[in-house]
Amino acid sequence: MYYTVALLGSVLEPLTYFSDDELDILDVVEVPLRSKVLQGVVLQKSDKPDFETLGVIRVLPFFFTKKIFKCAKFISEYYFCSLGEALDLFTPFSKEEQHIFPNLSLPNITLTPKQQIAFEFLQKHKISLLFGDTGSGKTEIYMSYFAKVLKEKKRVIFLMPEISLTPQMQKRLEEHFGSSVVMWHSKLTPKQKKDALAKIYSGEATIIAGPRSALFLPIKNLGLIVVDEEHDESYKASNRPRYNARDIAVYMGNIYDIPVVLGSATPMLSSYVRYPFFRLQGRHFETKREFIYEKSLEALTPFIFDKLKMTLEKNEQSIIFLPTRANFKYLQCSECGESFECPFCSVGMSLHVKLNALKCHYCGYTQAIPKKCPKCLKDSLISSRLGTAQVVKELQEHFCDAVIEQFDRDTITTQAKLKKILKRFNDKEIDILVGTQMLSKGHDYHGITLAVVLGMDNMLGMGDYRAREKALSSLIQIAGRSGRKSDAEVIVQTFHEEFFSAFVENYEAFLEDEKFYREGLYPPYKRLARILFSHKNINKAKEAMELMRENLLRHTDLVEVVGSGECAINKVANKYRFEILLRSSKATNLIKAIKVSKVELAEVDMDPLEFS
Repeated sequence: MYYTVALLGSVLEPLTYFSDDELDILDVVEVPLRSKVLQGVVLQKSDKPDFETLGVIRVLPFFFTKKIFKCAKFISEYYFCSLGEALDLFTPFSKEEQHIFPNLSLPNITLTPKQQIAFEFLQKHKISLLFGDTGSGKTEIYMSYFAKVLKEKKRVIFLMPEISLTPQMQKRLEEHFGSSVVMWHSKLTPKQKKDALAKIYSGEATIIAGPRSALFLPIKNLGLIVVDEEHDESYKASNRPRYNARDIAVYMGNIYDIPVVLGSATPMLSSYVRYPFFRLQGRHFETKREFIYEKSLEALTPFIFDKLKMTLEKNEQSIIFLPTRANFKYLQCSECGESFECPFCSVGMSLHVKLNALKCHYCGYTQAIPKKCPKCLKDSLISSRLGTAQVVKELQEHFCDAVIEQFDRDTITTQAKLKKILKRFNDKEIDILVGTQMLSKGHDYHGITLAVVLGMDNMLGMGDYRAREKALSSLIQIAGRSGRKSDAEVIVQTFHEEFFSAFVENYEAFLEDEKFYREGLYPPYKRLARILFSHKNINKAKEAMELMRENLLRHTDLVEVVGSGECAINKVANKYRFEILLRSSKATNLIKAIKVSKVELAEVDMDPLEFS
């Protein structure tokens, strides 16, 4: 008998193998390929081909379900990867395990009247958005929903944007649901992964929590998916398959016919527009928070030093946040804060010193670097960048007796280090924590009375249609870490006080305002695709881009070629990089045009969130 088999993790199209025994469709098998032995998934029975085939080596005790196959097929078609790559995201089910739902004593979580109304709203909708301020009690609502689903003998997937959130959430989940909670993430040791999978296969696990990979585990009787901090970009994979776990969660909700809850204090505009939402306002704590705006480029100023000194003298804690951004710079006026926008795309242009040019990485518009600021006419255009290590060094020189630590991906390389530094900070062993985006990720810090946000205008001026959304969201998330136990101050370094002050305490008003800017140009009103080309030979990468661009221009009835050219970071890992940006009203039109125009080197990023 002959079967078509998709090779797990392989870019190859499915291949034909023979078997002396009848095979079940979607079983996992071992098959030979050249000198290797690979795992594959049996897709269908086929006719005897007119070429020699190799035989299936053995059937493994694992299988995929029809629903998983449907999800994988969607991922392969929408995100332009092979079926084998899409299936490889999923962990298969085991044929050998007994599946028993554990006896649990479920918690009775008390909700406030507001939280109760929110909880009832979520239960009425298949897909819903819990739009709740930081500190408004979203987690308690999730826990109540988990208890309801578990009572029905069903299981839950709880997604968090990254593993930096898992220690605190693990503690809260285990307090309520005990050992039936399984945490899943890339920093688990092989033994921890084996133990976690054993609990999932046996059915002992009822709540499976972790970053995006937790979505692909073999969970029977799934009853709910919750995507917390749904605005976070780490839900989008940066390598093929370039899927967005938030969108796949919604797709899976439809296939499994179960509710999906998205939650955030600063939801993406696309979620706000697409899904019914409940607005949960206010905070649990009665403390006050004051925003202070300082007109300055990214730097530690005398004003900031004074505020830090006063906080240290009161034996209180501070955090300092530096926005992360791409490896290229933006030009700004140090006098008035003016930055440079593309006249055609309403996004910031990046500085290319070698070319003596400012360039838009959407449409390719380029202009010479101006000598003077066009707004205040002063000769004060600079491009500054400040790193966390530099800030820590400056602070240590200034405050010799204070304990100052760095909190970013360079220093927090393991789960143990993360737990240790968070515990030390909450035990008041650290005075000042200096970090990047990791600081804003929903950690529950208790004693912060001063939050300093450096260089917000760098985020606001980024070459990205979501620059305003990202900048404001970051500020709100960082501010939300302060003032939980006592009153706090938030210092915001910006020349755009009017923008931040208008929306920092009214994100909904910002989303309504942002609709106007996006309409007709950007998501959620248009769909984007970014096509990347990279090669060690610059000419090969450029030729591939030009050939595909020519192909695409034959399909202007389906898509608009917004721009093409060198990537903002034009060389990575010794490979030269080029790109094409496409826009259309429908995702199906983008897919059609790309399919018929695609060339060998093209790497497709559907619904891109990263433009560097």
